[in-house]
Amino acid sequence: MNALVGERMSIITHKPQTTRHRILGIVSAPSYQIVFSDTPGFIRKPSYKMHNAMNQFVRSTFEDADVMLFVTEPNERYEENDELFEKLEKIQVPLLLVVNKIDLIDQSTLSGIFEIWRSRIPTFTDEIGISALKKFNTDPLLQKILTFLPQGPAYYPPDQLTDRPERFFIAEIIREKIFLNYRDEIPYSCEVLIESFKETQTNGGLDLTRIEALIFVARETQKSIVLGKDGAAIKKLGSDARKEMEEYLQTKVFLEMTVKVRDNWRDDENQLKKMGYTL
Repeated sequence: MNALVGERMSIITHKPQTTRHRILGIVSAPSYQIVFSDTPGFIRKPSYKMHNAMNQFVRSTFEDADVMLFVTEPNERYEENDELFEKLEKIQVPLLLVVNKIDLIDQSTLSGIFEIWRSRIPTFTDEIGISALKKFNTDPLLQKILTFLPQGPAYYPPDQLTDRPERFFIAEIIREKIFLNYRDEIPYSCEVLIESFKETQTNGGLDLTRIEALIFVARETQKSIVLGKDGAAIKKLGSDARKEMEEYLQTKVFLEMTVKVRDNWRDDENQLKKMGYTL
């Protein structure tokens, strides 16, 4: 979606379950408007109520999409009886197979990958190989999508790129850096909320955004890991996040982060609702 919209909407790491929410990305032109819906990956064996909410984001797309894109990678593996395949076979809208990261494989093997997927899910309407990172074949993909979209009114102003506020993307930047800076269970145990977001100016007249963020962890032992020895870990986290925020906001950023423990927040319905895990 980032490549198609032309802006950084969804955070990206090499770890699974990086995306947790359904995010809309809007592409407008004089003759069309496309609303992309980027969802979390489908979790086969949910361990927490948060996982159930993430799966519900996925299921919701089956109810309102005009075109469905199934995005996979050459080496991605699935179980034969995966629930997702059954859902894909039953959808009544055009279904496009999109194989990403083809720049990492021998192009002669791509047709074989298409054949494997068609034998597994015979309802694919069309297929294409792309490299989102290098923006290879992303324009042809956009054209394929346009051929299958029904006519209708524009739902958003032409200059709007997403349905999410800036606060959401600021929180996501911090969460991305948590995924990149910490190992094991820590990234999956953390959630980020923006407590304060104020646009002001420095004494020299430069634009300045003051941000106060809360990082929630599930257990007390995880708090000490996030902070690190003498606060070194969270200092690096803040530095990495601030640089990304300044590029995103195009202003100087003053970032203050606080780590708090919310016992088992991933199974707490009230906490999940506050964190946006309800449709």
